[in-house]
Amino acid sequence: MTDLSTKYLGLTLENPLVVSASPLSLDLDNIRRMETAGAAAVVLHSLFEEQITLESRELDCHLSHGTESFAEALTYFPEMTSYNLGPEGYLEHVRQAKAAVKIPIIGSLNGVSTGTWTNWIHYAQKIEEAGADALELNIYFLPTDPSITGTQVEQMYCDLVRAVKNNLKIPLAVKIGPYFSSMTHMAQRLQRAGADALVLFNRFFQPDFDLESMEVIPHLVLSSSQELLLRLHWTAILSPRVKCSLGITGGVHTAQDVLKAMMAGAHVTLLTSALMRNGIDYLKQLQAGLVEWMDEHEYKSIRQMQGSMSQWAVAEPAAFERANYMKVLSSYAGRTGASAGAPESNQ
Repeated sequence: MTDLSTKYLGLTLENPLVVSASPLSLDLDNIRRMETAGAAAVVLHSLFEEQITLESRELDCHLSHGTESFAEALTYFPEMTSYNLGPEGYLEHVRQAKAAVKIPIIGSLNGVSTGTWTNWIHYAQKIEEAGADALELNIYFLPTDPSITGTQVEQMYCDLVRAVKNNLKIPLAVKIGPYFSSMTHMAQRLQRAGADALVLFNRFFQPDFDLESMEVIPHLVLSSSQELLLRLHWTAILSPRVKCSLGITGGVHTAQDVLKAMMAGAHVTLLTSALMRNGIDYLKQLQAGLVEWMDEHEYKSIRQMQGSMSQWAVAEPAAFERANYMKVLSSYAGRTGASAGAPESNQ
């Protein structure tokens, strides 16, 4: 029998299909349906830092002028006066979700603060007390101040992870973006700071301009499988170089996408866009697709394939990357019949 089980954050999961943070998990019935359809775990929608620090009426005004700055599309959300019923309502939702299903429930904190982290630590502990099996820390920070250096940004991430982890007993996943100058070095720093898992990568939603109203407007584009390539690339590089779990989020839409993620070295895939497009029951189709492919290719377990296409066997990864880059350019030149872009040869 095909074994789809995997380990993530120290938790043994029945398969690598985890529902990522989104408004879908606002509804307890949705969470029950996710479990029935085959989700191995659910990351709840995020509790935003701004919800903690601002009164709800102030928050509505604040968000209406900056919806493009948050990781989850606020156009899907109800009015913020009722969203999550505030921080205390979020904690109650964690308790109810834990009571409703048997699969792991992972809480989510979303935001960043360059000042005190008292609220982060306080609500991380509250989420733990409410029964969450783990916490995902979604650090969503786009530095626009030119006086802030890359070194300062990286130190802020590490300090925040360390502060939260030191006050938790449950595992901590850290969701980050791809924009660090040395991703491998930063991944190892976050691991040393206490991250039990890294989730690759945050999707920084981009605002659009309304030329008629002359306003900046939120612009939601669901992910596509094309976005998976960046995640596969870095997971293949990081998997032999970090001991913490790795999750891929963004661009996971098909069973083939999940299989590629496992071969790159991921432990789970976290998905939402695929469920928004196809419905929660699409999880059944994904799981069936995994089993069918694995049976056809004689894989007995997910663990058997994990990391099989990582860079663990490459002595010089940088040279490997450069060689593949040149190979891509060469193949393009060959298809177009061009000769200018072809590699040099001895004649």
